[in-house]
Amino acid sequence: MFQENQNKPFASKTQFFKIASYQLADAFTDFILSRKAMQCSAKTLKTYQSILGKFVRWVESQGITAPDQLTARHVRAFMAELHGKQWTLNGYGRAIRTLLKFWHQEGYMPTPVKVDVPPVGRQRLPFLTASQVKQLLDVCDSRDRAMILLMVDSGLRRQEVCNLNKSDLDLETGGIHVRQGKGHKDRITAIGATTRRAILLYIRTSPNQADNAPLFQTQDGYRLTGDGIQSIFRRLSKVAGFKVSAHMLRRTFATLALKAGLDVVSLQSLLGHSSLETTRRYIQLLDDDLLQAHHQYSPIDNLRKFK
Repeated sequence: MFQENQNKPFASKTQFFKIASYQLADAFTDFILSRKAMQCSAKTLKTYQSILGKFVRWVESQGITAPDQLTARHVRAFMAELHGKQWTLNGYGRAIRTLLKFWHQEGYMPTPVKVDVPPVGRQRLPFLTASQVKQLLDVCDSRDRAMILLMVDSGLRRQEVCNLNKSDLDLETGGIHVRQGKGHKDRITAIGATTRRAILLYIRTSPNQADNAPLFQTQDGYRLTGDGIQSIFRRLSKVAGFKVSAHMLRRTFATLALKAGLDVVSLQSLLGHSSLETTRRYIQLLDDDLLQAHHQYSPIDNLRKFK
């Protein structure tokens, strides 16, 4: 896996990427630097470094010493050797496609190389039912209850919750200023009165009472980290008797909000999605919901309404 030298960020290409071929290492370095210039998140960079590092080293093992020697056959052969879930294979394909597109645009490859990305089949992703949300809240303390309510009521991502300061929340209107969300985009979302009351109760007893303090804090008053939230969810999962995760709560928000009557376009904006298709993947409907929807909107049963 690609490892960055923290003390020497521009170490030699061979040492930096553990790739013997200077041309491959140089082209790989250029790609990683381009992603940094685009201000990709640390998580995205780490994914590129891991996936593409494996790909470039494999390519080198096949006798390739420069990007312009790569063909679609090499990509297919590498993908054929991979084993894993559909999401994993899809992620490899998309990362490799991004790399080769960059190499072509920057002149490392004279002709573009087509990358066939393995499709991901539609699957139902887990979310909590309303009764499970209530059951979860029963085993929470003041801080965890406020955080769970906020995440289910707003659909915020885990890191977005970590980044929140008290000053980002308007307890009177329920508006939340989400700073530097996914893609470094700011947006506005909202929470209801019940969640605001729970947050107000927690804020009154939070360790750091400064106006610009983190909204959710450790016992020592420091900002709660992503790993900290994940640890909380593991603990709550054991107590509640079912798995809880940040993404599950985000899908819970999407599903329950839709069932409560929120339109899909507004839901897209609140979730911070760039496309409606992404929002649709978050919406998880139960069989009973689909049956009820069909009973209500059956074309045959409603023939009399049509002109």
